[in-house]
Amino acid sequence: MTPATLLAAGTGLAAEQKSAEVTDWAARVGWVVGLLLFVALVYWLMREGWKWRGTLQGDLPELPSAPDDLGPARLSMSGRYHGSTTAGQWLDRIVAHGLGTRSRVELTLTDAGLDVVRPGATDFFVPAAQLREARLDKGIAGKVLTEGGLLVVTWAHGERLIDSGFRSDHAAEHNEWVDVINSMINTNSTEGAER
Repeated sequence: MTPATLLAAGTGLAAEQKSAEVTDWAARVGWVVGLLLFVALVYWLMREGWKWRGTLQGDLPELPSAPDDLGPARLSMSGRYHGSTTAGQWLDRIVAHGLGTRSRVELTLTDAGLDVVRPGATDFFVPAAQLREARLDKGIAGKVLTEGGLLVVTWAHGERLIDSGFRSDHAAEHNEWVDVINSMINTNSTEGAER
C-alpha cells in the first residue's frame, strides 16, 4: 500500500466513527432532584411516625424529677442512654417525654432512687419504690449489642412498666449495678411486707 492509500483508508475509518454522546444534563438534574425529593419524603414520613407514636403514648404521666436531697450515692456511672421500651417488649419504643432520645447519661443510684441526668435531653428520676428489676440484656429498640452488653432497668411509671437501657463506658460495671439494684428492690419489698 502506498501512503496515499493508507491516508484514504484512515480518513474513511475516521468518518465511520461516531462522536461521543453528549451528556443530557437536564435528565441528570431531574434524576438528582427526584432522588432528593424522595429522600426528603421518607425522612418526613419517619418524623411524622415518631410524632404519632408520641401522641399515642400521651397517657404517660410527666417524668418525675430528682428531689433536692438525694442522699449519698451508692453507685454512679457515665455512659449512654439507649432508650426506653414497654417492659418485656424490646421493640416497642417509648418516645413520649423524650424517653426515645438517645444521649449521654450520668446515672446515680441512691437510697432515694435512680437519678438519670442526660445532657441535651430530658432528665428523669426513678424513685426506689418504683424500681422493679435490673438485668443484663443484649438489646433494646434500635440497639443490639453482645450478650450482657446492656444494663436494662425495669421501673413502674403510672400504669406502665418501662425498660430503660443503659451502657456504661466501662461495661464491667454492669454486674455490680444489677446486684445492687436488685438487692435494693428485695430489701424494699421485704420492708414493705413487714409493715
